[in-house]
Amino acid sequence: MPLLTLTDGDQLYYETHGKGPPLALVSGLGGTLSFWTPNVKALAKQFRVILHDHRGTGRSGRRLIQFSVEQMADDLLQLLDHLKVKQADLIGHSTGGAIGQTIALDQSQRLRKLVLSATWTSPDEYFRRLFDLRAEVLRTQGPLAYMQGTSLFGWPAAFLRDHAEMLQNEEHAVAAAMSPEIVLARIAAIQRFDRRAELARIEAPTLVFAARDDLITPAYFSEALAHAIPKARLVMLPEGGHFYPRVVPEIFQKTVIEFLTED
Repeated sequence: MPLLTLTDGDQLYYETHGKGPPLALVSGLGGTLSFWTPNVKALAKQFRVILHDHRGTGRSGRRLIQFSVEQMADDLLQLLDHLKVKQADLIGHSTGGAIGQTIALDQSQRLRKLVLSATWTSPDEYFRRLFDLRAEVLRTQGPLAYMQGTSLFGWPAAFLRDHAEMLQNEEHAVAAAMSPEIVLARIAAIQRFDRRAELARIEAPTLVFAARDDLITPAYFSEALAHAIPKARLVMLPEGGHFYPRVVPEIFQKTVIEFLTED
């Protein structure tokens, strides 16, 4: 099992697939690399795909630390160093998009192209209320109720209707493995993230990719990112929800491959 020992002694589980230019796929708040499962095979035909379980999730270390987006970004940079990757493309979904923004601003030489998927600029009143509610559900109702709420917010209604058994099994599996204290600490970390005033400094060619019906990071966040980042292009799907890369993986793959491979 490939594990990287980080500078503070915690371990980071990672995988690589395929050969070619390095491409880091960075998951959202849930943190597990399994989010990308529907897309890895197709992307690995053209790229060396690098994935990891965020610290505190999946098969990575589960120690409760002072989580922050900057810490998550540093963990990823340590992984790239370990793999001897000086520069990579990065697709960051939701919290992964905050990590992508952070690296683009603080270590711009490490990125060639950036895809910001269903992410946000800074916590506004909607964002704060939503994540305060999710945190309260986790504290008072437990991990399964939290995961059921995540499904309602994250998946389009028709997709949830048509894949109810699959999603129910996933909810139970994730809830059973979840550390509520770590999830709450990670929620607090993303609620502190705010690099909005610096977005004009991002130099990497950037694709901002989202779905119009996203209830977790509403479309206006992606529109604001595309407006603020000088070399940004916006692609907005009419539907797909927050988890659109898994709802419409073929569209996701085609769009990001075209962006990453164009001159």
